[in-house]
Amino acid sequence: MTRGLAVVTGASSGLGRAYAESLAARGHPLMVVARRGERLRDLAGWGRERHGVEAEVVVADLATEEGLATCRAALSGAPAPPEVVVLNAGFGSRGRAWERERARESEMVRLNCVAVVDLATHVLPGMVAAGRGALVVVSSAAAWQPVPFMATYAATKAFELHWTEAVAEELRGTGVRAVAVCPGPTRTEFTLSGGGPPTSPAIPFDDVDMVVRATWRALAAGRRRAPTGVVARGSMLAVRLLPRGLVLRGAALTHRRPGDRGTA
Repeated sequence: MTRGLAVVTGASSGLGRAYAESLAARGHPLMVVARRGERLRDLAGWGRERHGVEAEVVVADLATEEGLATCRAALSGAPAPPEVVVLNAGFGSRGRAWERERARESEMVRLNCVAVVDLATHVLPGMVAAGRGALVVVSSAAAWQPVPFMATYAATKAFELHWTEAVAEELRGTGVRAVAVCPGPTRTEFTLSGGGPPTSPAIPFDDVDMVVRATWRALAAGRRRAPTGVVARGSMLAVRLLPRGLVLRGAALTHRRPGDRGTA
């Protein structure tokens, strides 16, 4: 069976690149989207040489309306609706909310939330009409509870999780599946640059290829959420079993940085 187009946002590094590589290995032609064109072109060349698949490069900042319009135009220009869409683009920040840059926090909401809704609702009508496909939204283990010192990031990830689970149920019977992937800390450029959770040696990290494999297993099993790794599963269990205030305090102690006040 001929593989359909696979779209990956945030494909220039980390989990996005790992998803793109896995989809190329499965024989999917690619549309890869990110701000860094040189890295995308390198990925496209890799896909052609290693797996013989073509890749369309879309250079766009999805936190802007111009970037979203560029991506929508590329999707509309494809000969058929995509078979797989991985919405992975996103970023985070750490620190106390009132000390963060207002414009940057708003940009995070646009990328992590608005862009997901915008692009998913653009591609889903065609996928439903075709009667097949998969929508993957990369959320986070931070979606389980509020996270002090990463307040905006965790809230955007909770939005992604709840939105995707609801849409997955709406898609029941259409032939299209949706899953929210919730990795714990993962060794990527995003995490190591300080945008993600703290990189304490005591915290076990997920491997990007493990996260990707867990995604495909969750889709095959028809699950709407896919927690991956020890931290994601442990924190999900803690939210179910422990008082909310205790979970909140634990999250604050885990994510605070030296110099952050407000939590004993």
